[in-house]
Amino acid sequence: MSLILKNASLLLGKELTFVERGYIEIGKDGIIKKAKGGPYHGDRKQIQTSTIFDAEGFLITPGFINAHTHIGDSLGKDVAVDSDLDARVNPIYGVKQKILQSKPEFLKTFIRGSALSMLKKGITTFADFREGGPDGVRLLKDAISGLPIKCVVFGRVEHYVDTRSPNSNGGFSRESLPKSVLQTASDVLDISDGLGISGANENSDESLQQYRKLIRAKNKSATDKKLLTAIHAAESENTVKLSRSFTGKTEVARIMKYLKPDIIIHMTHATKKDITSVSKKRIGVVVCPRANGIVGAGIPTVGKMLELGCIIGIGSDNVMLNSPDILRELDYIWKASRSVERSFLSAREILKMATVNNAEILRLNSGYLEGGREADIIFIDKNHVDLYPTHNPFASIVHRASQDSIKAVMVDGRFVSGSEFGFANNN
Repeated sequence: MSLILKNASLLLGKELTFVERGYIEIGKDGIIKKAKGGPYHGDRKQIQTSTIFDAEGFLITPGFINAHTHIGDSLGKDVAVDSDLDARVNPIYGVKQKILQSKPEFLKTFIRGSALSMLKKGITTFADFREGGPDGVRLLKDAISGLPIKCVVFGRVEHYVDTRSPNSNGGFSRESLPKSVLQTASDVLDISDGLGISGANENSDESLQQYRKLIRAKNKSATDKKLLTAIHAAESENTVKLSRSFTGKTEVARIMKYLKPDIIIHMTHATKKDITSVSKKRIGVVVCPRANGIVGAGIPTVGKMLELGCIIGIGSDNVMLNSPDILRELDYIWKASRSVERSFLSAREILKMATVNNAEILRLNSGYLEGGREADIIFIDKNHVDLYPTHNPFASIVHRASQDSIKAVMVDGRFVSGSEFGFANNN
């Protein structure tokens, strides 16, 4: 039995093309069969065997994708709020480490709460950097078990090089990963979607190469999915200076040479040369503007990165820093880019960061409404007091929509919460 959503306004395809009235047909497998503009005219048999919802008054959009979170620190909301970046989240000596050492049952409770918060805000998929090795990955999966939200898990091995303690020659450490650490990394990859590495400054050139070789070997023998590598880079001026002072290279230059990742997080202080090299290799860049803002790290140069051909996605980063709210991220980066970069990006381009682009970066079969894609969908009330009258649907979503204007969320063709959303079933 198919599900038909008719008489809705839609954002269709990879360009999020707006149509005033159209319909979506979803198969019982949760995959979109058709998504088209115009009235729905099913034949008699289809009408008799389908569930039909009249979505008049709704703007239907792809579900949001939050491409970077650290959901495990949900317990520490606004801890050390006036401290700098390193004091809060450095994996070796930041306050975040104390939070992650809390009892697992406490962590699971707050992780689950953040996942539910994301669903209510229209986020149907999130990608998480999960600390704690294999146990950390299992804890996350256990915490969100039974929830309809989808998760891309980037596991991590808790092994770091402290760049504040250089080697005996006064240079950057050339430490290799012990066999036990490599085995733990292999165990992480067996139950996750890839590695979420802290940063180049917490790794030697040798350890970055070892991670790359491990994932390559895993992918050669994989039959179903490709494991991804993601890493933070150039988040603050301090991290850039630290890399140059110890290695003579930028973090991005080292990452590109030794790790060759699929995704780089932040790039807030990346050089034009760094951005160009990332763009040429078609490596996804995920910016986290509000997290950068709260720790005083600056504003990512989204306009410059797009101009140089980068694929730009967006995430909300640590829950201890921010609520996991993509709508607030979109609003913030749209206005900040105009104010700081003087880059007048369109609202449509910004919205694509949280949908089409994030899906491409994370290798997801969602992100836009088209036949063959997973039916992860948001229903926005066009008549909501903050949106009506809507003259530009992209601008309305990016800087006027809120959790309150999202009236329904669908994952894989199924409504997240019953029939409370007020649709009229005309079948």
